[in-house]
Amino acid sequence: MPTHKAVHVASAGAALTLVDVETASPPREHVRIAVKASGVCGTDHAFVNGVFPGMSWPLTPGHEIAGTIAEIGDDVLDFAIGDRVEVGWFGGNCNRCVPCRRGYFMQCERLQVPSWHYPGGYAESVTVPATALARIPDELSFAEAAPLGCAGVTTFNGLRKTRAKAGDLVAILGIGGLGHLGVQFSRAMGFETVAIARGAARADAARELGAHHYIDSSDTDVAAALKALGGAAVVLGTAASSEAMAATVGGLGPEGEVVTIGVTTENLPVSPAQLIDGGFSVTGHPSGTSRDVEETMHFAVLTGVRPVIEEVPLAQAAQAYEAMDTGKAHYRMVLTV
Repeated sequence: MPTHKAVHVASAGAALTLVDVETASPPREHVRIAVKASGVCGTDHAFVNGVFPGMSWPLTPGHEIAGTIAEIGDDVLDFAIGDRVEVGWFGGNCNRCVPCRRGYFMQCERLQVPSWHYPGGYAESVTVPATALARIPDELSFAEAAPLGCAGVTTFNGLRKTRAKAGDLVAILGIGGLGHLGVQFSRAMGFETVAIARGAARADAARELGAHHYIDSSDTDVAAALKALGGAAVVLGTAASSEAMAATVGGLGPEGEVVTIGVTTENLPVSPAQLIDGGFSVTGHPSGTSRDVEETMHFAVLTGVRPVIEEVPLAQAAQAYEAMDTGKAHYRMVLTV
């Protein structure tokens, strides 16, 4: 049987190593992708360290996968060998459970996520359910497309599913791997965009990404600064800090929304009185389906939104992961094959 290179993590917290694994043909309703690029996401830390239930080892990380279809299993419709495709956090759904039948595909009771439920994209080849596939526009390179399958769709959906209208004040909390895309999408959607981060040194970068305003949270009362600008219709919380998110609530305008997409297990210190008085809401948002990923990429093509990436060969996956995990990555690391 032929083989391909893949990154293995032998057990929770173990080192990332490159190994040879057998390349099997895809089963029914699956395709095999020749991986061209795979994003290195902050959530990969949770996979490598065994945070989620029901994980099995060895594990191959990676849930921002871009490549071409190399082989097709039985009963796969509408896709052909050579098609340019993407697979993100949404790695396939059952279409049979109650949430799926109601259209809540991200809440599928049998939702699959690459690296959690099957080997992920830190590899030369990956086999995925056909329901997970999103088509990549020709205008995007594989390396540009990869982060849009998770970071991109999460920020895009997090903004477009709010009540904000063009011209409203929208704040992006954090301008890292998620936030730098959030700033770009917010500007492209016609919102008056505020970037919030720590340190005056981030101001120029925020404005280069498209922010109209910058708030340095290290020496500024964030809520007061937002109120001075008129009050935010939406705060998109990309920074994984409950304390930082809570500090923005007082800066919301009437019926303003805090949308949390930065994952943390910390409790959010917000009182019911705060929410009631302003008619505020705090919600979470979970990435998006394969169709959402296609719409994210289409919007990116139309508006010029692009992830800022650093490309690294698959053989240097351990170094790329370490750069992400220690905060040394410049926005997004992408493994290339």
